[in-house]
Amino acid sequence: MAVSANRLELLQIADAVAREKSIEREVVIEAMAEAIQKAARSRYGAENEIRARINPTTGEIRLVRLLEVVDDVENDAVQIDLREAQRRNPAAQLGDLIEDELPPVDFGRIAAQTAKQVIVQKVRDAERERQYDEYKDRIGEIVHGIVKRVEYGNVITDLGRGEAIVRRDELLPRETFRNGDRIRAYIYDVRREQRGPQIFLSRTHPQFMAKLFAQEVPEIYDGIIEIKEVARDPGSRAKIAVLSNDNSIDPVGACVGMRGSRVQAVVNELQGEKIDIIQWSPDSATFIVNALAPAEVVKVVLDEDTKRIEVVVPDDQLSLAIGRRGQNVRLASQLTHWDIDILTEAEESERRQAEFASRSATFADALDVDEVIAQLLASEGFSSIEEVAYVPLDEIAEIEGFDEDTAQEIQSRALDYIDRQNAEFDEKRKELGVEDAVGEVEGVTPRMLVALGENDVKTVDDLAGCATDDLIGWNETVNGERKHQKGYLEGFDIGADEANAIIMRARVKAGWITDEDMNEVGLAVDHDVDNPVPADEMEQDSQA
Repeated sequence: MAVSANRLELLQIADAVAREKSIEREVVIEAMAEAIQKAARSRYGAENEIRARINPTTGEIRLVRLLEVVDDVENDAVQIDLREAQRRNPAAQLGDLIEDELPPVDFGRIAAQTAKQVIVQKVRDAERERQYDEYKDRIGEIVHGIVKRVEYGNVITDLGRGEAIVRRDELLPRETFRNGDRIRAYIYDVRREQRGPQIFLSRTHPQFMAKLFAQEVPEIYDGIIEIKEVARDPGSRAKIAVLSNDNSIDPVGACVGMRGSRVQAVVNELQGEKIDIIQWSPDSATFIVNALAPAEVVKVVLDEDTKRIEVVVPDDQLSLAIGRRGQNVRLASQLTHWDIDILTEAEESERRQAEFASRSATFADALDVDEVIAQLLASEGFSSIEEVAYVPLDEIAEIEGFDEDTAQEIQSRALDYIDRQNAEFDEKRKELGVEDAVGEVEGVTPRMLVALGENDVKTVDDLAGCATDDLIGWNETVNGERKHQKGYLEGFDIGADEANAIIMRARVKAGWITDEDMNEVGLAVDHDVDNPVPADEMEQDSQA
C-alpha cells in the first residue's frame, strides 16, 4: 500500500466498503487514515505523534507530525521551542500544537499488512455498532430470516443486515430447520458482547404468538382489540386473553376469523399448537372462569390477599378442568396470575361439612355449650372464638332461639376462654424466650408470639428484619412444579398488608425508621386498630 496510490481509487474503495457493510463513508475514510497513521509511525518512529488526514472530496493524503510548544525542549520528537514555533506561526502560544508536514512515503509490505488489519478491524467494529444500534430498538418485533447454519441444535439466522441466533430451547418441540430454510421469530433480547452484538430470537416466547395475532388480525393492529395476557405451553397448547374497546366487535370472533382462517394461520406457524381464545374481564372471578374453559365452573372462592382462588366444578368436569398433566389449570394460572385450586362438588361439600363439624366441636368445647348451640353458631357463619367474643352483642342475640341473656353468657364464656388461652400462650412465649417488647408491637397477638418464637423470631429486631413473605409464606417453582412455602404466621388469617404493617411497626419500635418514614410510604399507625391505614385515608377521616 502506498500513499501515492490513485486518490480517486482510494475514495472508490471507501464508497464500496461503506455500501457493502452498510456503514458511513466517513467511518471507512477515518479507518483508512488511522491505518496510514499507524504505518507511518512504524516508518518515522513510534515516539512521534503522527496524524494522517484524507480529504473526503479529492482523496489527497497529508501526513503531519504534531509538536507541543514548550519553554524548554526535552524531547524534540514531540516538542518545539516557543521561539521556533513563533517563527513558523506568529500566533503560537505555550501548550499549542504545531503541525510539521512530513513527506509522503511508500510503505513496505509489513506496514501495508498492518494498515490493512487496522482498516478491517475498524470497519468490523463500525459494522457491529451499526448492527447493535439498528436492532436494540427492535426488541419485541417479529423478523424474517434465512437459516445460515445449525450448530448443536442452535439455529444461526441471517437477517440481511445482521446475524441472529435461535437457541435450541427457544425452538418449538420437534421443530427442525435446515440451511436455506426461511424462519420467522421474535426478537426478545439484543446484547453488546465481546464478540459483537448478539441478537436472540425465540419461537416459544408468549409474545411471539401475540405478535402473530397482531399480523393476522387488523383490529389488533389498529388497537380496537387488545391482547391482555398470553400463556403458552410451546408446541402443545396456549391461551390468549383479548379485550375489545368497541362494544360492537366481538374480540374472540375477530381473532378466530371467518371459518377460523385467522387463528388457523397462527396455528400453522406454531406447528399445530392448539390455541384457546378467551375474553378478558376486569373481574378476577369471571376472568378465571373464562380461562378454565372448556370446563364448566359451579362456584369460585377468592382470597385477594394471597392471590389464590378455589374453583368448584361438577364431578364429571374435573379431568377437563385440570387438563392433560395439569396443562389446562396451569395455563389458566399463568394467564390470570392467580393460584388455582380445583375441587369437585362432592369434595367441596365434604370439606364444608368437615369444617362445620370442626367449628361446632370447637365452640362446644371452648364455650362449654351443648351441640345444638354450637351448631347454631357455626351455621350463622362464626368461624372462631374471637369472632364470638368481639362481635356486637345483638348479632348473637338475633340468632333464632337466643335471647340477650344467652348472648351475654356466650360472649362472656368466649372472653374467659380467650383470657385462659392468652395466659397459656404467654407462658409458652416466655419458655421460648420471646421478649415482652415483641408483644407490644401493634397487631401481634399472644398466639402469634408463640408462632414467632417457634420460628426463632424472639426480639423486636428479629421481627423488624423479616420480609412480608417470611410471615405469610410464598410460592415458588421447583423443578417445574409450583410449591407453597409456609410463613411463620401461616393460618392466622392475615394478608400481605397486615403483615407488612406489623413489620413496619416493629422497625419503628426498633428505631430503624420513624413514624414520618412510615407516612412517606403510605402507612400510618392507627392506635385503635390492628390494621394499617393508608395515610391519605386518615387525612380524609380527619377532614370529615
